[in-house]
Amino acid sequence: MSDPAFAPRWSFLPPIDSPKYYVLLGAIAILVLGPLGGVTAAYMNFSLGFFVGGQVLAGILGSAVTYGYGPEGKHGANYMQTMAASVAGMSGMAVLIQAMRWLGFPMPYWPYLVLYYLCIGMFGVGVGMLFTPLLVDRMRLTYPSGFAVANILRALTDKRLLQASIGKLASGTGIGLFGGVAIEKLPAIGGTGLSMSTFGAGMIVGSRIAFPALVVGLAGEELKPYLVSIQWLESGEPFRKIGFVLALGTILGAAIVDISLVGYQAVSRLRNPLMGEAPPAEDKWKAVNTGRLLAWVVFWAAAVVVVATTVFHQPLGFVLLAVGLVFIFMLINGISLGISDSNPISSAFVLTVFILAAVGLADAGSGLVCASILLISVSVGGDMQQDRSTGWRLGTNRVIQFRYQVIGIAMGAFLSVGMAQLFLKAYPVLEKDQTQMKREERPEKWQSAMTYKFVGALDGLIGRTASTTPEQTVKRDHKKHVQTVGLEIGIAIGVLTEILRKLLRASRRYVAFARRGKLGVATSFALDAIVLPSPYASSFGGFVEFTTSLWFAMGGIFSSYSETVKEEAVAQTATSAGEALPEDMSTNSLVGGGLIAGDSLAALGNGVVGFFR
Repeated sequence: MSDPAFAPRWSFLPPIDSPKYYVLLGAIAILVLGPLGGVTAAYMNFSLGFFVGGQVLAGILGSAVTYGYGPEGKHGANYMQTMAASVAGMSGMAVLIQAMRWLGFPMPYWPYLVLYYLCIGMFGVGVGMLFTPLLVDRMRLTYPSGFAVANILRALTDKRLLQASIGKLASGTGIGLFGGVAIEKLPAIGGTGLSMSTFGAGMIVGSRIAFPALVVGLAGEELKPYLVSIQWLESGEPFRKIGFVLALGTILGAAIVDISLVGYQAVSRLRNPLMGEAPPAEDKWKAVNTGRLLAWVVFWAAAVVVVATTVFHQPLGFVLLAVGLVFIFMLINGISLGISDSNPISSAFVLTVFILAAVGLADAGSGLVCASILLISVSVGGDMQQDRSTGWRLGTNRVIQFRYQVIGIAMGAFLSVGMAQLFLKAYPVLEKDQTQMKREERPEKWQSAMTYKFVGALDGLIGRTASTTPEQTVKRDHKKHVQTVGLEIGIAIGVLTEILRKLLRASRRYVAFARRGKLGVATSFALDAIVLPSPYASSFGGFVEFTTSLWFAMGGIFSSYSETVKEEAVAQTATSAGEALPEDMSTNSLVGGGLIAGDSLAALGNGVVGFFR
């Protein structure tokens, strides 16, 4: 029943919580916002090899639609951005079909591809929802883009907040838009590696989270000559070629410690029910039927296995392994996304291929089909967690949000296959295997870096059965050995670092010292950012180029410095009604979120212009 206090400002709008209201939101998201983001995501993946998540852009456009509902419109806008982002994210997976063409994999009948993508997507959102209580509610990770969307939705649907925050938000958006266009058009700026989204994410998380990525990036640059000398890297290769394996290992190691503690606490609560606390009444919007969610995950996992083995004729054991790995990487990538706004799906794909090869998979086409389970699941599951972080800040009903995401996944499965067919027919050059071309033969406009990485990993770690030579086999075995050792080293570092950090935090003397005086604060920062940084934060430096780590850290440093030199009084952040802004709507979070929003708009504009050029 709709509350009269939340009646729409304009009579032609359907009441909140009415069937027409939900139909209106769904229609706009799935027919307008989703396809708009889908075209952009597919184009960016084909032309460049990465795409900007659709949450921020969809949030801006969605809030324009729900403005007439006042402050309560933020939930409707959140439902729309959830659905639209799911459509866009699935559309970006069109590059998997391009990879099939490059590998010469027999193309299945298109409805079978839609069915396969649909099953994986539904499985992925279910697993993503399973980890939401841990990553969003318990660990309270930042999820910078989710943070930005929450601020945007609150500001653009609430006059009170709009007056206090619009200037900062608009300034950040304008700078992000201008900077995004300039980076694309001016090689002198683009060559610096600057990304407005990266800088904005650094502003949101602050220097203690952002600076460790730079420390790892610097260490990687220093280690490159040594890594080349021991044949872990080839001359001229970036550190992240091996750094991503070490980074995944450190996250996994830290996660082992955290999950062990969570498991211990869970067992303790089962033994002593009085230790548990009843959820507060205001958290009812978080309520999810765990039994139904588990049934959902089991059903769609079984559907993925059935389709992969019967329609695509893949070995059961490898399919089951890929499904199992989803749970591990959903946690690892979810933590990375929550800390740095980066979901390293490409790195997870490559490591999955490595694991499949290590247990005996010997066909690159099969590797692609199996690893696609993980890629799509972790991609949409990461979106799920990011959207739930937005909902956590707004108090949006999770069950309804889940339903909108599921509908978006279904639409996205169709659109992903449709986008692949559209682009591959319109631009036949996209079907040519760039891994077999000389550098000068590769098309400049269509870099397809993500597809290149996938096919290169499949060739390097598994190989195409018909083209394997003894020389390639030796090279492949060496690569497997290097990645195995790198992963083991990363796990050891992650476990040790996380244990030491937890011991320090448990020390009352250290905590008291860290809070007392400049020396304590400086020591605390040095330990958090340089000596014993969180593996979740520092791992970002292993996933990306050094310049990306640099700009991420610069954003964090700028944010922390501005907070230090200008401590805003409550009166300065008060609204016209005399009430303070929400705690997480600081100047830096608003401007940083604006930079991400502006960069998303620039990416959309560049994508549309490039598509019609």
